[in-house]
Amino acid sequence: MKHVLALMKKEFLQLRRDPRLIGFIIMAPVVLLILFGLALKLEPENVRMAYVDRDHSMFSDLIKTNIWNEGYFKLYEVESEEAIIEEIRDSRARAGLFIDGNFSEELVENRQPTVRMYVDGTMPSLATAMDNNKGVITDDKVSGQMYFLDPDSENITIAPEPFLLDVKVLFNPDKLETWFFLPGVIGILIMQVALILTGTAIVREKENNTLEQIIVSPITKVEFILGKILPYALIAFTDFYFILIISWLLFDLPFPTSHLLLFALALIYVSGLIALGLVISTVSQTQQQAIFLSIFILIPSILLSGFIFPVEAMPTYIQPVSYILPFTYFVEIIRGILIKGNDFLVLMPDFAALTAFAVVFIAITIIRFRKTVG
Repeated sequence: MKHVLALMKKEFLQLRRDPRLIGFIIMAPVVLLILFGLALKLEPENVRMAYVDRDHSMFSDLIKTNIWNEGYFKLYEVESEEAIIEEIRDSRARAGLFIDGNFSEELVENRQPTVRMYVDGTMPSLATAMDNNKGVITDDKVSGQMYFLDPDSENITIAPEPFLLDVKVLFNPDKLETWFFLPGVIGILIMQVALILTGTAIVREKENNTLEQIIVSPITKVEFILGKILPYALIAFTDFYFILIISWLLFDLPFPTSHLLLFALALIYVSGLIALGLVISTVSQTQQQAIFLSIFILIPSILLSGFIFPVEAMPTYIQPVSYILPFTYFVEIIRGILIKGNDFLVLMPDFAALTAFAVVFIAITIIRFRKTVG
């Protein structure tokens, strides 16, 4: 037991000599706890819904007013039913509502008109929440007021269900869970490999006392960084397609509409992650620090990127955190390529953001690296 206590003392002393690691151990859980406590909700709110109301009657207004009052959806008007689908395809909306021009007429005749609702099938939490919240459109606050008064006859009350709600899940009509999660899971797995492998690259050289030998050799900063980037970039790039092929073979994940766009996504995403890993490696003194920093980036990327919850449904003061995570743009792009069939023009803003991250991380790595032992 004395030997165990001595080893325990040694480990605590070693930790005390590494104040950065102690800071990560204490502060990282606190920051993540506050962040997730504020941002994460099983039921997203303020979901953008594109709508078309061709009836423009008091009855269609009842439906829209109740939706507004519940606060679950944020409504905005578009021109046509096709425009609703395009808004959801381009990720400007996550849901849609279409009320036909004969809605009131069919109500008066007690023929139970149909209101069509569209849901983005690429969002797992959203598609599930729709099943729990679609009643906001058909509840008693709406249907209870759909009756008529005729001074020459008895009141005619509409049927208990005066109208029907037809929910259409776009891009994943069968609500396949693998289609929900696998595109994002691919990005998470590549991020884990790239950040941890690359994040410990330079630190490992320091700890093994081999960095001095590299420094005194006739090698430039750019050559050193490229020599560190390329092996892990090839590994991560190979992993990307390896995981994707398994997803196609085992889980019937849709094939991309453009293999060129998929290749560009893999190239840019892997390059950015490898560069970010090297940034982590240059600011860390030990491999433990590098791994903690990698995890600190990995966990928010999973929960705040739109992978599980729509970014726009998070509180406005949390959303900026989502937009500084490269994984946020990866999720939009890969879902657009594999599930929605988007073209480059639609995905161009996300490609531009992802490319900017890669360039910035590479620049920071070059600037930070010095041919001195840190």
